Amino acid sequence: MKSCAFPCVAIVIAAIVVGLATSAHAGPPLICHAIEIGQAKSLPWVDLNYQKGKGSYDPKNLTKDTLAILDANPSVLLHMETLRRATLYARQDSGAAKELLTRLHARAVGFDGESHSEAAAWFDVGYLTETYKQWFGKGEPNPASGLDGYALVKKAIGLRGQDPEMEFAAALITLAGPESDHRSHVQNAMMGAKSDPLLAKNLASSLNRQTIAELLTSAPAGGFKK
Repeated sequence: MKSCAFPCVAIVIAAIVVGLATSAHAGPPLICHAIEIGQAKSLPWVDLNYQKGKGSYDPKNLTKDTLAILDANPSVLLHMETLRRATLYARQDSGAAKELLTRLHARAVGFDGESHSEAAAWFDVGYLTETYKQWFGKGEPNPASGLDGYALVKKAIGLRGQDPEMEFAAALITLAGPESDHRSHVQNAMMGAKSDPLLAKNLASSLNRQTIAELLTSAPAGGFKK
């Protein structure tokens, strides 16, 4: 682990210093880029071409399976990848999509007082909201319509305090702005990556021939192409 951590962090720091320019990147980043989660268990792998009725996974189990994974492991990176996969399944089943978002919201509201778990719960409903908004097409029923997932992710960060992985998620969400918030999230994520090898590995991973660190350290310029 230590042997790969230093090169990853070095790439991240280099991206900050150089300040590379943005090139247009294809596809919504919360969906099209898989999050590295190491050996952690998530939902069954699903590709972007998943369609209901193909494969062995039953979307009727989506809420139960997703909640079980989220409750069992506090890793924000795992939550991000699990919710990404859940969104790919959910788009093919409107009932499952609504049920999952509704349950995650009820789970967050059900906490009484500030706690580590409450922060994670608000993060989950906020991040799922943003993945839905990036992946569900115009004219499709979208239970996240009218919701502000980014505001909920910021609420989670406020409850949790310093959490570089949540900052990483917020940086991805704000690629199209607001710019000042985006830069703050990027800086916090980059600094935290110095002591978080898995986060550093994610920042050094590639999307459309550039690293995620390069993508994030470029000023928001119109967002992504869906």
